[in-house]
Amino acid sequence: MRIAQVTPLYEAVPPRLYGGTERVVAHLTDALVQLGHEVTLFASAEARTLATLAPVRDQAIRLDPAPLKSDLAAHLSQLAEVRRRASEFDVIHFHTDMIHFPLFEHMADRTVTTLHGRLDLKDLPEVYNRWRQYPLVSISDDQRRPLPFANWAATVHHGMCAELYEFRAKGDGYLAFLGRISPEKRPDRAIALAIASGRPLKIAAKVDNADKLYFEEKIEPLLHHPLVEFIGEIGDDRKSDFLGGADALLFPIDWPEPFGLVMIEAMAAGTPVIAYDCGSVREVVEEGLTGFIVSDDEAALAAIRQIDRLDRAAIRARFEARFSAVAMARNYLGLYEQLGAPARRAEALSD
Repeated sequence: MRIAQVTPLYEAVPPRLYGGTERVVAHLTDALVQLGHEVTLFASAEARTLATLAPVRDQAIRLDPAPLKSDLAAHLSQLAEVRRRASEFDVIHFHTDMIHFPLFEHMADRTVTTLHGRLDLKDLPEVYNRWRQYPLVSISDDQRRPLPFANWAATVHHGMCAELYEFRAKGDGYLAFLGRISPEKRPDRAIALAIASGRPLKIAAKVDNADKLYFEEKIEPLLHHPLVEFIGEIGDDRKSDFLGGADALLFPIDWPEPFGLVMIEAMAAGTPVIAYDCGSVREVVEEGLTGFIVSDDEAALAAIRQIDRLDRAAIRARFEARFSAVAMARNYLGLYEQLGAPARRAEALSD
C-alpha cells in the first residue's frame, strides 16, 4: 500500500525533546515501513525515518531560532505539496487537526485524519459538522465525548517502538513526573504526593512560554524541598533510564487527557503508573496490573504504598501486546483497508 503520513511541523520527527504527536507519527511511519508498505513522510528536513522523506520545511518550528516565523504559512505550504502529489498515494493520513479540510474535499474518502488533541473547544463542532465526509480517528474513546456526532471511523490507541525502552526489573527508589509543566498536568500534586509519602520525586518536564508564569509562581518555589529534583526537558535518549529507574510514574492530571503518551512510555520500561481518573486513563491503565487508577490524593498515597507488589515484567508484556508501534500500525492498516474497499469495488464495477 502507498501511504502518505502528514505530520505537524512544530517538532522534528521524532522530536529532539518534548513532543507527542510527532513522536507517534515517527513510530507509526517506521512500523508501516517494517510491515512492507511504501510510506512517504511529509515533515521537516531533519526528520529521521525509514520512510521516503518529503521535506517541506528546513527545520521544525519550535526550536527554529528565527525570531519571526509563521506556523500557518509553513503548514499551508506543506499541504499544497501533499495535494500536488496526492495521486501517488492510496491513502493520505493527516495528523494536522482540521487545517486540510478545505483543500482535500474532492478526495476525502482517500484520507484518514487522526485527532490528537482535546476536542472540547468552542469552535470545533461547526467544523466537524461542516466537513463530515472526512473519516476521523480518535486516540481514545473518551476523546470523542465532546463531538459524538462526528464521522468517527475508529479509535486507535497510540503505540511506541519497544526497542527504545529498556526493561528494568526494579526501580531505583524514586517517583517520576514526565511531560509538561502546566496547571492541568498538576505537577504541584505530584510534589505534594511525593513529600507526603516520603519518597524522592524526579521531574523531567518542559516549560512552555505560555506556562512560564505558572511555573515561576506556583511550581518553582516547591522545587527547593530536599525530596524534589527538577531535571528539565529531556529527549528520547534519556527517557528509558529516567522512567526505568522510577518505582512508579505519577500521572496526576486534572483535565480530559486524550491519551497520555507518557503512561505507555513508563509501561515500556516496566514501570507502573499511578494515574488520576480523567480522560483516557481507564483505557490505558489496567487497574492492579499496569498501575493504579485513583480519584483523590488519599487513594494515590495508598497506591504508592502498593507499587512494589506489581509485576514489572507483566507491565512490559502488556505494553508489548497493547501499545507497541507494530500493534498501532496493524490497527491503522485495518482501517486503511476498510476505507479503501468501497473505492476498489466501485473501480471494479466500472471496468
